[in-house]
Amino acid sequence: MTVVVGVDGSPPSRSALRLAAQEARCRQVPLIAVSAYEPPLGKPAGGYPIGTLHTGDDERATTESALREAVSKELGEQADQADLRVSEGLAGHVIVETARQTHAQLIVLAASPGKPMLPGTVSQYVLHKAECPVMLVPSASPAPPPADQPKGEAPR
Repeated sequence: MTVVVGVDGSPPSRSALRLAAQEARCRQVPLIAVSAYEPPLGKPAGGYPIGTLHTGDDERATTESALREAVSKELGEQADQADLRVSEGLAGHVIVETARQTHAQLIVLAASPGKPMLPGTVSQYVLHKAECPVMLVPSASPAPPPADQPKGEAPR
């Protein structure tokens, strides 16, 4: 049993990450932070220099680094308790499959920025395909401060 959270590095997904960590602690289950990346579409036409092409390995490394940084910043000392997973594919599918494989009790996602109460395409997919409850965190939702921020101090 786990709590799975989709993280794309946006401020709303960082709020969702903090709330998911709270849920995991309350439920006394592991937290799994998930990010997805789409593979490069292939070789572009038009004579692009080879140095500008990104490989699947580049995309994976960039996504892993961004996920690690987001979890570290938002969860502070508790970051090492989160299981980080990066997979190739569409975000909704990756989140649902991770939840299924880990027998998730809950999936936590951020609402689309600009539409604080409406699910975006990833959220819609997850809401329709998930086998467990899904928490959709409004983008304007007040979330607990990052773990490394003392109470009463303004955000950094």
